[in-house]
Amino acid sequence: MQTEVVLSLGGNKGNREKLLFHAVEALNDQFQLLKVSKIYETAAWGGVAKGDFLNQIAVISTEKEPEEVLEIIHEIESDLGRTREEPWGDRTMDIDILYFGEKVIDSDLLKIPHRFIPERKFVLVPLNELFPERKHPVLKKTSTQLLEECQDPSEVKAWMK
Repeated sequence: MQTEVVLSLGGNKGNREKLLFHAVEALNDQFQLLKVSKIYETAAWGGVAKGDFLNQIAVISTEKEPEEVLEIIHEIESDLGRTREEPWGDRTMDIDILYFGEKVIDSDLLKIPHRFIPERKFVLVPLNELFPERKHPVLKKTSTQLLEECQDPSEVKAWMK
């Protein structure tokens, strides 16, 4: 059975636009790519990374289990030069699973829905673009409601070349 999976993509090292393009291309090679949001530019979040990020949402469809999808996206991140030296540090590519259908998973390996969705404007703005009425399976609030309630002061702006 096919499951719709919502992913957050972002990076602040290297050619950010090109890396996003390659990440989306790699996702399309591995899964059925359904749609992508616009690209947004935001200041680094979490107090560790230094440069501005480009972020985007990608929606895929897959028959794979969440752990298999996680393994594939980690391979894509590595192929695009991702290293994991410092949590929330500078990186070429970060791909997070936001939603996996309506599943709720809380394991050592995976937390779905992603626990920081309500706190990150760089996730909520593109999520609201694609799914304004989609309800968070735990909080039971739409993307629009979560964005309106978000306390993140970061500016998220559509990226222009």
